[in-house]
Amino acid sequence: MVPSQTLLCAAVLALAVLQALASDTFIAAVYEHAVILPRTAHKVSPDDALALMNKNMDVLERAIKEAAQQGAHIIVTPEDGIYGWVFTRETIYPYLEDIPDPEVNWIPCTDPTRFGRAPVQERLSCMARNNSIYVVANIGDKKPCNSSDPKCPSDGRYQYNTDVVFDSEGKLVARYHKYNLFRQETQFNYPREPEFVTFETPFGKFGIFTCFDILFREPAVVLVNELQVDTVLFPTAWMNVLPFLTAVEFHSAWAMGMGVNLLSANTHNTIMSMTGSGLFTPHGPSTYYYNSKTKEGRLLVAELSARPRLSPNYPPAVNWSSYATSIKNYSGENKTFPGAVRRDIFTFSELKHKAGNHTVCQKDLCCHLTYQMSNKSKDEVYVLGAFDGLHGSVIKYHWQICTLLKCKNTDLSTCGQPVETAQTKFDMFSLSGTFGTNYVFPEVLYSGVQLAPGEFEVLSDGRLQSKNGTSKPLLTVTLFGRCYEKDLPHPLRSFLYPHNKKRKQL
Repeated sequence: MVPSQTLLCAAVLALAVLQALASDTFIAAVYEHAVILPRTAHKVSPDDALALMNKNMDVLERAIKEAAQQGAHIIVTPEDGIYGWVFTRETIYPYLEDIPDPEVNWIPCTDPTRFGRAPVQERLSCMARNNSIYVVANIGDKKPCNSSDPKCPSDGRYQYNTDVVFDSEGKLVARYHKYNLFRQETQFNYPREPEFVTFETPFGKFGIFTCFDILFREPAVVLVNELQVDTVLFPTAWMNVLPFLTAVEFHSAWAMGMGVNLLSANTHNTIMSMTGSGLFTPHGPSTYYYNSKTKEGRLLVAELSARPRLSPNYPPAVNWSSYATSIKNYSGENKTFPGAVRRDIFTFSELKHKAGNHTVCQKDLCCHLTYQMSNKSKDEVYVLGAFDGLHGSVIKYHWQICTLLKCKNTDLSTCGQPVETAQTKFDMFSLSGTFGTNYVFPEVLYSGVQLAPGEFEVLSDGRLQSKNGTSKPLLTVTLFGRCYEKDLPHPLRSFLYPHNKKRKQL
């Protein structure tokens, strides 16, 4: 006879499974982790490497347990969250493990030595299994190679920046090798081809990529538009760069522009300007965190739509150039000047009055703004800006940007420099542009680097406009356009793999 307690547990488990299968929502979590970094830049022993990683995993395990207690089905932890980022190719090697293809059907928690020494994968798997939660983590993969491979590095191995996903039973269900390495990631190799990693769950279809990947067509756009994922898992180590590339600002904008959920987990390091995590949806942030002053991490938990495209209030398609192309140039308000946002030279036009209409153009992009300020501060200057060109130093990619922007001070030469605070509120604004792309990402940023959920909308004709004015002083209103077809070839990847054939259409 089966004990009654066992029957009860089985019934509860069966009910939970049925509820998950029938649910239109799921509970997601991300953890912004203040990573414990190595004390030395020199190569350490495998035991010392594991000791450091266990310190970080101790912190992550506490966050995972708390998320599970709050009912989370999945948790995302940051890029570099287990060992940090101060490495050369040689010094990171003791931290790497051989991560097999998920098709091997492996639960490291119950079979830890099947693919050699893998204590990190074992522990992550057990965290997932013991807490009945999907766990997403970023670690390093190593793969041996030999002289028969003409691209094999001289040390006889490939090293990859790698995301892993373990399901609620602890099974390895996804492995992703980062395709778009940031220029400082010399410890890792570029994969020969982009990977488009997806997996199915009872609460939607998931895709995964890492940090810098979000700015490029492969894999980011392919996962969303061709493979139709519902939610993107996004471990990142994002260094905030005002006025446009702060983590919460751009990641929220990307989720709205692409029409998917984005579970963004950032590292937390104030010296490196790293902060900003969130659970972002097609309608804006469900919850987010940005704090450049504290040294502590933060757990975020929220309920999201499992299949947002099927939601009755899913945002309609947008023609991003429709309204702006119908606007005539307001010549009386069109005195312009150049201004630098880092290395990008924008065309700016000062908003000299409390209300008005402005149009400013650069190359093929014209940006139009209608606005009314409610309490313009005498010490603050705002401009309308347009940029149409290549961004980046080594790896160049094409932006089209329309922005309403607060300058650092009344000196127009400061327009485009980082600024975190403002005093001026707006009764209304409406921003649009003649974009040559359908990939446009909208966002509003308030004083203190805070988002404005629910306070603006995007109309089907491409206007980004306020609903009832701004509740806080305004830093930027921005439409980020990405013209992927105008990107220059990746210089490092082209050098390493000059004979790669173009990816076949999926």
